[in-house]
Amino acid sequence: MRFFKAAILAGTVAVIAATSAFAADVKIGFVVKQPEEPWFQDEWKFADAAAKEKGFTLVKIGAEDGEKVQAAIDNLGAQGAQGFIICTPDVKLGPGIVAKAAANQLKLMTVDDRLVSADGKPLEDVPHMGISATKIGESVGQAIVDEIKKRGWDMKNVGAIRVSYDQLPTAVDRVEGAISVLKGAGFPAANIYDAPQAKTDTEAALNAATTVLNKHADVKYWIAFGLNDEAVLGAVRATESVGIPAANVIGVGIGGADSAINEFKKPQPTGFFGTVIISPKRHGYETAINMYDWIANSKEPPKLTLTSGSLALRGDYQKVRKDLGIE
Repeated sequence: MRFFKAAILAGTVAVIAATSAFAADVKIGFVVKQPEEPWFQDEWKFADAAAKEKGFTLVKIGAEDGEKVQAAIDNLGAQGAQGFIICTPDVKLGPGIVAKAAANQLKLMTVDDRLVSADGKPLEDVPHMGISATKIGESVGQAIVDEIKKRGWDMKNVGAIRVSYDQLPTAVDRVEGAISVLKGAGFPAANIYDAPQAKTDTEAALNAATTVLNKHADVKYWIAFGLNDEAVLGAVRATESVGIPAANVIGVGIGGADSAINEFKKPQPTGFFGTVIISPKRHGYETAINMYDWIANSKEPPKLTLTSGSLALRGDYQKVRKDLGIE
């Protein structure tokens, strides 16, 4: 009996050791298009937490263009990785990414931006975790409408800066979601001004918004919305640069990035009124866990997972972040 128990114990220890050894052999890539952006830094941070929890190796790679994406996938293949998660700089690279992943025998998941085919249709066979872009945009629009009413502004006297990045479907869905709510509340379509940005960062948004503001210097009140927090922060910085008071600006971003939180922490309120926080925790941690389970346990992730967001303001952002599991 004692021998039998010892054998069971030894077997259990062997299984645990084998499992730990296998986890240590799992290598997963996490490729992002703008590694310097706070959102992607946070995704990596939560993916690191998953790697620590499960015992696998996480390889973080920044790939700002198509050539770097191809090189990153080859690099992961050469390192012996078994799969990777990617937010691509261009969703139209989809077929090429799928082919390159297959050539390197790598499992593939996407996050944030969904890959599309040559005819612009989503590649539905690739597991994806993203955001319900239209609903997020609608939340932005509703927050702006509510605050316009609270401040007693006449919508006819308000200009809207649509910070746009139309080559990205997610960006289009977000801003159009906001616009649909604004129009539904009676906001004049003629007062919505397009501010196309060359990149999805604050500087590009500032430049685009400044052009709009200079063309419409007679407008007293302004609202701003766009793809992310950086887009709206750029628009807010532009209003400051031309002397528009913060009290005359309502900017609502998307993401809840550190840049947005830092804005809330300033001694005095700025034109950055709020942000619809999307938790990078799920996008980093959960995708990494899903990829690990796919590799280690042959448990394929859902084909489509859509996350939602919560509006955070200067006065309640800490509670909102806590409720989302960020703090």
